[in-house]
Amino acid sequence: MPKMKTKSSAKKRFKVTARGKVVGGQAGKRHGMIKRTTKFIRDARGTQVLAEPDQKTVKKHYMPYAR
Repeated sequence: MPKMKTKSSAKKRFKVTARGKVVGGQAGKRHGMIKRTTKFIRDARGTQVLAEPDQKTVKKHYMPYAR
């Protein structure tokens, strides 16, 4: 069987930590910041660890060799 390919979009958006957690950018920050609270904008800086179900999806389907 040939090797599975990593999705190019996933490797640009996500990173897998040494402990196997998936880290990605915070959602909901592309537009409409005027209606967001200052606390949301402040807390959504940088990257965050994805939720457990999302981590499983990313690792299984999009980044099969990032264990």
